[in-house]
Amino acid sequence: MITTVRAFLLTLLVLLSGCATVLPQSVSVGDSEADVIQKRGQPTNRYKDGNVDLLEYMTGPWGQRTYMARLENGRVVSFEQVLTVQKFGTIRVGEATKDTVLKTIGTPSDTSYLPLRDLEVWSYPYKENEVWDSIMHVHFDQAGVVRQMLNGPDPRRDPDVRFPFGGFGFGFGRL
Repeated sequence: MITTVRAFLLTLLVLLSGCATVLPQSVSVGDSEADVIQKRGQPTNRYKDGNVDLLEYMTGPWGQRTYMARLENGRVVSFEQVLTVQKFGTIRVGEATKDTVLKTIGTPSDTSYLPLRDLEVWSYPYKENEVWDSIMHVHFDQAGVVRQMLNGPDPRRDPDVRFPFGGFGFGFGRL
């Protein structure tokens, strides 16, 4: 019995220590760039916006979260999840450029091209209002200016959506 309890406690300790490595430490205002990298690892991208350094932390291809650390004079002034309705709302159609979009919401998960409309499309999956699995598509003209933004449900996360060649979304779909 004692061995079983010890084995259970050891297993629990290992699992809890694993959670600490999977869930990164939180970044605080005032942290240095070295602190951010120590807590979150190397950024997926770096951008410069005037005197502000931006460190992007994308959660993987087709991840629904991208975090952006904004640093002034080597210190964090903000650290936020940028794939949100509020952040998308700051991108101005007809004014924003690819550079603006990268500095606002980071690298897209996917890019595509619409030949009939001659538009490049950057796609960003996100959790709309922390509830709905959605995708925001940002359309650019040949000059790199945002011409349209469209969002909708993310079919890859809908178990009822069948993909070509017999595939399904992440669920099993209805048979």
